[in-house]
Amino acid sequence: MILPNIHPSWNDILQNEFSQEYYQNIKKIIVDDVNAWEAIYPPLDKVLSAFEKTPLSQLKVVILWQDPYHWAGQAHWLSFSVQDGVNPPPSLKNIYKELHDDIKFKIPKSGNLEKWCSEWVLLLNAILTVKAWLPASHSKIGWETFSDNIIKSISQNTSWVVFILWGNFARSKKNLIDTNKHFIVESAHPSPFSAYNWFFGSKPFSKTNEILKKLGKKEIDWSL
Repeated sequence: MILPNIHPSWNDILQNEFSQEYYQNIKKIIVDDVNAWEAIYPPLDKVLSAFEKTPLSQLKVVILWQDPYHWAGQAHWLSFSVQDGVNPPPSLKNIYKELHDDIKFKIPKSGNLEKWCSEWVLLLNAILTVKAWLPASHSKIGWETFSDNIIKSISQNTSWVVFILWGNFARSKKNLIDTNKHFIVESAHPSPFSAYNWFFGSKPFSKTNEILKKLGKKEIDWSL
């Protein structure tokens, strides 16, 4: 995998993971899949780009999801995000609806969430790659170990970060987070299958900003 221009504040944490045997196994599997003429999403030079624009030292919020979208042209390197020109998928449409209902967010046509990176929001996929048309096809190859270690490192090396956990998969990571010095905002997943069961009306965005305000931090500008 080609490494992006990772922000220097992540270097020690990521270099430690890159040196591990499990990470070498991830790279081998991905190379084998590419050599078998299988499309892998997102583009390999973008797989770790979530760590490019959001410095660890300034991190305010982590939004965790499972894995990238698996349809051609959809997959971005940020959780829930899609590239410009791609219609927002159903889960993202529901996120936009909740944003509108929660903070009067103006719903954009684009599903690109990169602007949130500059608000110091880390949009992290727990599984960072996927085979085309095969959801969760790169689960169990080591990415979960990687993302678990990133979450633990954030928990250990920072203070007062808000972790937004939607759905059972993300909420299963709560044991990795030190709640004595971090905050968890949780609800159901924004998927159409669960959004009406505790996602809509959960107000994660205003809750996050209320926490940041109490900490004396600048609130997130969620506009896009």
